[in-house]
Amino acid sequence: MTDFHRVSHADLQAFAADIFKRQGLSDAHAQQVAQAMVWADLRGIDTHGVSRIPMYLKFISQQVINPQPQMHWQLDLPALMVLEADQAPGAVAMCHAADKLVARARQTGMAGVLVRATTHTGAHGFITQRMARQGMAAISMAASIPSMAYHGAAAAGVSTAPLSIAVPGPGDQPIVFDMATGVVSLGRLMQAKKLRQTLPEGWALDAQGHPTTDAALASTPLPMGGPKGSGLALMVEMLTSVLVGNPILTGLLSSDSGARQHKQNALIIALDTFQICQRDRYAQDLANTLRAIKSLPASDPAHEVLLPGERGDRMARQQLQEGIALSSALCAELSPIAKQLNIALPWADSASHLSG
Repeated sequence: MTDFHRVSHADLQAFAADIFKRQGLSDAHAQQVAQAMVWADLRGIDTHGVSRIPMYLKFISQQVINPQPQMHWQLDLPALMVLEADQAPGAVAMCHAADKLVARARQTGMAGVLVRATTHTGAHGFITQRMARQGMAAISMAASIPSMAYHGAAAAGVSTAPLSIAVPGPGDQPIVFDMATGVVSLGRLMQAKKLRQTLPEGWALDAQGHPTTDAALASTPLPMGGPKGSGLALMVEMLTSVLVGNPILTGLLSSDSGARQHKQNALIIALDTFQICQRDRYAQDLANTLRAIKSLPASDPAHEVLLPGERGDRMARQQLQEGIALSSALCAELSPIAKQLNIALPWADSASHLSG
């Protein structure tokens, strides 16, 4: 049994937005960052939810995140754009880029935007789902600092390179695939370290480059599929960073200490679904495809065959009704921040006991 606090998604989003407004973000930008975090928490991706608030505050204090970025379009062609993000919070830059991309794809049928020099882009499913709800088939990916082992190397050489693909789904529920190229995310390793958990074999290396199952010693996640995961991560760096003249890995893997600072670059692509295919035909073909997958025999009779994002969708619906479950440990970590900023806590004094 684990102690949790239940918090409504609206209260949690208002709480997070208040914190970021106190750090100099505009109301609109603070809401975007908070919304992206709470979206992740609703779906059970707690490694990218409000647990990231302390890290964001540290980045703001270190001038890694720019709370008042002067974003501008470095390139603005009919179907290709480059947004200079000026170290904006990731959700701010990604939302700004995605909004213009959707409008442009409605004109051109297909378009892409590169986001140069942003920061932690968070759960990319938040962006692709947002676009799919507007009729787009969307792809989003990002490169970051080397945090994952490159296959065959005993040290971090590439980022975990998140990737999400989403398409319009039945009703207002897009089909969202969201992954990273690591066996486990760095956020999950950090969480396991706090909870003093034992890791499965094949998840991580220690600081000396040796495999470990001790979360306290784990420092580097391993790539999913060995050379496939690390190769994909390297190609994301090529597409998002080298392509815009803002390489991340070269400086960080060199002896240049001045380059050793968090930064990210991203790429978002949009296809206007209903310029390609009639709505009725698309809806019928989609329904038939999803039905065929769901009808496959389950490898374990106790568990059904799930579609990408289906587990997260169900959890989001449940937590929208019951409130988001925040661990008491996380609440204890966030409480001093709220107290220092004179912001009321959105959770009750007593915790609920839930299986966890």
